[in-house]
Amino acid sequence: MKFKKRVVTEAGLRQFDIAPLIDCIFLLLIFFMLTSSFVVIPGINVKLPKALSSDDVGTQTLTIVISSEDILYIQGQPKTLKEVEELLQHKKYASIFIKADRDASLGAVVGIWDACKRFEIEKIGIATTGGE
Repeated sequence: MKFKKRVVTEAGLRQFDIAPLIDCIFLLLIFFMLTSSFVVIPGINVKLPKALSSDDVGTQTLTIVISSEDILYIQGQPKTLKEVEELLQHKKYASIFIKADRDASLGAVVGIWDACKRFEIEKIGIATTGGE
């Protein structure tokens, strides 16, 4: 004869096996990792120099990006200094915003600056990151 063992537990004190719960959470984690899509926005990688004092500038009319290899970009398209000068000459911009990489040569920035002054663009901003 086989006798059953009686286990007496106090009311409300049950022990649950959490292994199935961990398995379910692990499967949900894998599911969401595999089904999520990561969007990589292509762009030009520019490391801005730091400045101790800077002002936030609103939306500018034209943004010119200068990479560390001294390549000029307008709206993601590479341009030469001559093309930028032609663009500034034919279209009247109220302001220009320059985003130059910290490793870009000063000559590239000064070339853009001179072109802006030549075509009487008075508002020229240079992008920097916050201090410290």
